Amino acid sequence: MAHNEWKSFYPIKVSKLIKYLAVYASFLITFLVIDFIWLLGIAKNLYRTEMGALMATEPRLWVALAFYLLYALGTTIFVISPAIAKQSFMYALGFGALFGFFCYMTYDLTNLAVIEGFPARLAVIDIVWGVFVTAVSASVAYAVGSRIG
Repeated sequence: MAHNEWKSFYPIKVSKLIKYLAVYASFLITFLVIDFIWLLGIAKNLYRTEMGALMATEPRLWVALAFYLLYALGTTIFVISPAIAKQSFMYALGFGALFGFFCYMTYDLTNLAVIEGFPARLAVIDIVWGVFVTAVSASVAYAVGSRIG
């Protein structure tokens, strides 16, 4: 490519990259804040009570970090980006809820299938939580992305 061609090509790619990094970051930050309020405040005793001895005394932070980073990436790719392309808040909200449902349902039903004593009540609560937190976070990220170039 000639130097002049790069000038017209480069800003478009950088602006799209910045937009999707902003979308990813806004989902990740929103999700983390809401999830930490839930896990460390509202539902802290719920998980300890329901899981009992199944719960680790100390969480493996690198595994949690991997979940948050990858879940944000998956939601950005499969929910928020298509919602931005369609210019549809309702798509972000609805498919965010569905993505949360299928991801959390997969986790919780697998736990019910293979972990002796995994509480069904907790599985239901966790699935509903996944629907809520993903829908809200995807909607916030959509709002951010729709306002950037």
